[in-house]
Amino acid sequence: MASWMKAIAIGITGTAFALALAGLSVLVVQCKRPPKSTAQYVALGSSFASGFGLGPRLPGSPYACLKSSNGYPQQLAKMLNLSLTDMTCSGATTTHILHGGQYFLGPQVDALSNNTQLVTLTTGGNDVSYIGDLTLLAARSRAGVTGSLLRLWPKKLKPAEDRAFPKLGEVLLATLQEIRRRAPHARIVVVTYPAILPFSGTCPKLGINDADAVPMRQVGELLAQVTRVSAQEAGVNVVDMANLSAGHDACAAVPWVNGAAPAQGAKFHPTLAGASVTAAEIRKVLPTFAAE
Repeated sequence: MASWMKAIAIGITGTAFALALAGLSVLVVQCKRPPKSTAQYVALGSSFASGFGLGPRLPGSPYACLKSSNGYPQQLAKMLNLSLTDMTCSGATTTHILHGGQYFLGPQVDALSNNTQLVTLTTGGNDVSYIGDLTLLAARSRAGVTGSLLRLWPKKLKPAEDRAFPKLGEVLLATLQEIRRRAPHARIVVVTYPAILPFSGTCPKLGINDADAVPMRQVGELLAQVTRVSAQEAGVNVVDMANLSAGHDACAAVPWVNGAAPAQGAKFHPTLAGASVTAAEIRKVLPTFAAE
């Protein structure tokens, strides 16, 4: 290779490394920034709360969290005229919320304080590979090179009863107890995941067959049940979107969640309508919070 070509190659490599290092530095700075603990409302949870795919990135939020300005916490804060610290982050598990460890983020509960008046929590799907498995199944069933390659190494679905639901129940209850300890005056509302699959069968929007839909439906149902039980044990409010969304699954005429290939938003995540309905349903259980 000519010396000038080597010089160009070295320059390109150095530039790429510098850009990667700069990007990592931005991520670290964003994630290490301590949360504000003076907000009236603190939102905790995963991508089903963060508004993944629902619009522009929430200004100032970590890029890695894929948090939008249209998630249900943002909409609810406007309804109630409350200041908000939105700690939600796409990909978060319940352990991340309680103990940290996601990217360079600390525990989401670090934003809580005596000043906190309202806490919402949506979590659990990542703990039991709910959305991840739906996404993989849909990708595996697609035509083309990607689908063909994925079918060469088929992943055997883990039955719902063999997933980490016992651990999820324990960590979720511990999280709710820690929320109460850190924010003793707050109203706490746990929000279940809305139904993604219909009560029976499947549809083209889901991109999965009946045989795969059955165990994944069981995962969704058990996730909702474990969430309800943990909330009941902790003595906190539940907004049960799993039940409230009946008839608004990804196959419905008016879906509150997307299927495998949405025109807008993220696959297997709430639509903008779904986020808006979730905010409105939470508002209904908070009569003492009067919007000004």
